[in-house]
Amino acid sequence: MERATAETTSSWVDVPHRLRAGAALPEPWEKLFGPLRPAVPSGTLAVGQLGQTLDGRVATLSGHSHYINGPAGLDHLHRLRAVVDAVVVGAGTVRADDPQLTVRRVAGPNPARVVLDPRGSLGGSARVFAADGTRRIVVTLAGVASRSVDGVETIALAGSATHLDPAAILDALSQRGLRRVLIEGGARTVSHFLGAGCLDRLHIVVAPVILGSGLPSLDLPPVARMSDALRMPVYPHLLGDEVLFDCDLSVRRAAAGTANRSR
Repeated sequence: MERATAETTSSWVDVPHRLRAGAALPEPWEKLFGPLRPAVPSGTLAVGQLGQTLDGRVATLSGHSHYINGPAGLDHLHRLRAVVDAVVVGAGTVRADDPQLTVRRVAGPNPARVVLDPRGSLGGSARVFAADGTRRIVVTLAGVASRSVDGVETIALAGSATHLDPAAILDALSQRGLRRVLIEGGARTVSHFLGAGCLDRLHIVVAPVILGSGLPSLDLPPVARMSDALRMPVYPHLLGDEVLFDCDLSVRRAAAGTANRSR
């Protein structure tokens, strides 16, 4: 099991640039982030991220989740943001957590911030819409009149009243030059992309905490037999006292539009 230590963090500074340039990374970053190097420039690579307890919870029953993960787990999340072109969250996460989606804990560029808001329910006061020079995008259902926010792009896609098609979202982002995408939250959004076969990798950071009850990290359609369970290669890494499980989903990535499998 690989361990990222304080002694190696100084080698991080050039990692976001080197990954975008397709160059090899110094260890331990090659093992952690090298798999996020896209196979072809015109394709997309999507990685989901979840921070959870030992018993698979992402929040208490009241929705409180700050913070399940400790400093090392949070640093990893911010590093993920630094190496992607865009970070995607659902409108529910914006309402519940009001995240900034920046890389303030580590060195690197802020990714474009993408909010999935099918019904156009969010106003412009959320921190993800702050005019800080970072690209901001809202994805809504076609025909929905979203609330206009200065400088925020809108993508209108076909879908249902509650769900947008994950493959269509990735295609739309790819067409706008955003080809390495982090699906950050919430758990419902990550589950939707996973269930649709639209994730190349899934990073699950498990904290040494047991809640005993609370909101589950994943919610997928039930299966009748263990043989129907989703199985994949998994690579563990130690992050302080937490464990990152890097799940390789590339072999089952759905072929849709310009979406592309990772290598």
